[in-house]
Amino acid sequence: MALDTVPAAIEEQEEIDEEEWEPRLDAPAHHPSAPLDELFEISTTVDPGYIISLIRKLLPTNASDNHTSHGVDACVDSKVAGNDHVEESSASLYGDEVLNSSNNTSESMNIVQDYDKNARTEGENEESCHGFNLPSNSVGEEAWEEYGCILWDLAASKTNAELMVENLVLEVLLANLLVSQSVRVKEISLGIIGNLACHEVPLKHVVSTNGLVEILVDQLFLDDTQCLCEACRLLTLGLQSCEPIPWAEALQSEHILCRILWIAENTLNLQLIEKSVGLLLAIIEGQLEVVHVLLPPLMKLSLPSILINLLTFEMGKLTSERIPERYSVLDVVLRAIEALSALDGHSHEICSNKELFILACDMVKLTDKVEVANSCVTVAVLIANILSDATDLASEISQDLPFLQGLLDIFPFASDDLEAQSALWNIIARLLLHVRENEMSQSSLSQYVSVLASKSDLIEDILLDYQLDDCSDKDKGMTTSCTKSNAKTTAIRRLISILDQWIVSKDSAEENNMAGELHPDNVSVNRLLDCCRKSSKCNDASCFMD
Repeated sequence: MALDTVPAAIEEQEEIDEEEWEPRLDAPAHHPSAPLDELFEISTTVDPGYIISLIRKLLPTNASDNHTSHGVDACVDSKVAGNDHVEESSASLYGDEVLNSSNNTSESMNIVQDYDKNARTEGENEESCHGFNLPSNSVGEEAWEEYGCILWDLAASKTNAELMVENLVLEVLLANLLVSQSVRVKEISLGIIGNLACHEVPLKHVVSTNGLVEILVDQLFLDDTQCLCEACRLLTLGLQSCEPIPWAEALQSEHILCRILWIAENTLNLQLIEKSVGLLLAIIEGQLEVVHVLLPPLMKLSLPSILINLLTFEMGKLTSERIPERYSVLDVVLRAIEALSALDGHSHEICSNKELFILACDMVKLTDKVEVANSCVTVAVLIANILSDATDLASEISQDLPFLQGLLDIFPFASDDLEAQSALWNIIARLLLHVRENEMSQSSLSQYVSVLASKSDLIEDILLDYQLDDCSDKDKGMTTSCTKSNAKTTAIRRLISILDQWIVSKDSAEENNMAGELHPDNVSVNRLLDCCRKSSKCNDASCFMD
C-alpha cells in the first residue's frame, strides 16, 4: 500500500543519512559530489537493520485496551549475515529462541507465552542496530500503524520480503493477530502477510509457520470491511500458489465456506465484492485437488445461484447507470460464472439457467462496449459454453439481429484472446446454421443482409486477420489449424450462402419492379461476398495441405 505522507520513521532515517554523509575528498574537481537529495534518490536498497528495527517495533505486549494481565514475549536477532554494511549486535530481549546467526536461518520462536511473565514496560532500555534506535516492545497504536504501513510497503520487494521472514516477522504478526483487538492492526498485519505471499520463498514460510494459515482463515469472521478484503486477497494468493492444498484444507469446513458466500452475497462494499468473488474464482480455477475439496460443498451451498444473483444486480446497474467503479466487479463475477460453465460435472446449473442466458445475450447487445470490453469478451466465451451444452438455445437467437451485430462488435476486443475468438466463431456458426435463407421472406432476408453489410468492413478485417493467423500457424508447423477453424469455416460458408441467396432474390425483385423494398448496399454486399469466398478457399487449401 502507499502512504499519503512520509512517515516520521523515514524522516528520522533521512536526517541520520544527511548527518553521516560527507563529500568525497578524493573526488576529481571536474566530477563534484552529487547533492544530498540526488544521493538519496538513487539509493535502491533499504538497510536490513532498519527493517529489523521496524519488526521489533511491532512486537505486542498488551492484548487489549483494558490492560489485561496478558502480554507477548518475543525475541528477534538483529544480526543479518552476509551484509558488510550492517554492524553485528545482540538483542538483550526476553525469550529463549532467536535467529541462528551462524547460518542466518530462522529457528522456532515462542511468541505467545504466559503473559504475566517478563512483561515489559515502555521505559525499558533500548538497543541500537546500525544507527537505528530499537524501541521498547510497547508502542501506541498510531505509532504501530505507522511502522506497520512502512513494512507493508517494503514487503512488496522480494529481497525485503525474504529478509523479513528470516527475521521472524510472521511470528510477530501472528502474535498481533492473536492478541490485538484493533481492526486496524489486524488489517495491516494481513496486508503485510499478503504482500509477503506474493513471493515464493516467503509464501512457503507462511505455510510452514505453525497455526498461521488457520489463524488467517479465522479472519474471515471479522466484521471489518478492510480486514475482510485483505483476508480474501491473502487466501486467494494461497490457493493460486504452487502449494494450494494446505489453504484448501483450511477452508473446507462448511461454516467457513458459508461465510465466504455470505460475504459475497451481502456486502455492499465494491472492493469486498470483488475480493470475495475473486476468492471463489480462485477455487473454481484452482488445481484439481482444490476443486475436488472445495467445489462440491460450494455447489451444495448454492454457489451458482449466488453468482447469477450478483450478475443480475450488476447488469441492472450497468443498464441503468454507468458506474466505472463497478466494472471490475462485473468482470470478476462473469469470470467466475464462465469458469464454472466450463467445468465438467459442475456446469449444468449454469448452462441450464435461462435467466443467465438472457443476461448474457443482453450484455452482447450493449451498444457501447468499450468501457466493459473485458466483460464482453468473457460473456462471449460463456455463451459459447452454454450453447455447447444447451444446443436448442441457438435456434431461439438465430433471428436476433442486434445479438448478431453485437457479436461482430466484440471481435476487436478479442484480438489477443484465441479462446474468445474461437468462441465467437462457434456462436456465429451455430446461429447461421439455423438460418433458412431459402425459406425467408424477402424483407426478412434483406434485414439480415443489411446487418452483415453494415459490418462489412469489420468482417473483412476479421477474415484478413484470421488468414494471416492461419498462415502463421502453418509456418510454425501446427497441424491442428484445420480443426480449430472448423467453426470459422462453417460460419463463412453460411455467410456465402446467405449473401448468394440475397443476390438471387434481388435480381428476381428487380425483374418484378420490387427493388425499392431492398435496403442493403450492393457494393458492400458484393465486396463482402468476394472476401468470404477468398477466405473460404484459403481455409480449404490450408486444411488440405495440413
